[in-house]
Amino acid sequence: MATVYEIVQGLSQAAANAYDGALNEDGEQLKAGLQREEGDPILDKRVMDGFNIKFRGNVMCLNYMSEVQLKEVYASGFESEVEQRMTDIVSFLKKEYKKITGSSVTLTKEGEIDVIVQNSSRVRSWVQAMMDFKVGGLDEAMAVKSDAATKPEASWESFVSQGGWNGTGGKRPDNDTRKKDKDAPKK
Repeated sequence: MATVYEIVQGLSQAAANAYDGALNEDGEQLKAGLQREEGDPILDKRVMDGFNIKFRGNVMCLNYMSEVQLKEVYASGFESEVEQRMTDIVSFLKKEYKKITGSSVTLTKEGEIDVIVQNSSRVRSWVQAMMDFKVGGLDEAMAVKSDAATKPEASWESFVSQGGWNGTGGKRPDNDTRKKDKDAPKK
């Protein structure tokens, strides 16, 4: 059984291995499912795309970004095409994780894909997509709790109750030589 640290470290290393120009053991270009890997790198226009991952409890958040043309955005099936690209990235992460650690990991899609298309001019547009995956091997106790369920620690409550920051009083230290608020000049 892998620890949380080993799982997160393995997935992070798998994502780091997908840099542009990465080679596999045979000296061939590593295929992570990105658009930049398609076509000839010298003759074709290079597509800027990439991904990153971050963790929230037992959930891995996969973020994908790529340049797009508006005609691609308005074509039917654009969102499903982006979702397929993210699925290809997840399968790459699983294969690479198995190479790195020797064990497998399960990544289960959780929720819907969130796709945002933005442009900076009439020529430049890009897509940003986010999708969450539940990581197998990380227990439910790690799930991020809602704000209502969390309570400040007792030491923090003790610090706040002293009232030093909020201006409601609180004892000033002996070496504080500043004028008191009532003696301070009015602005």
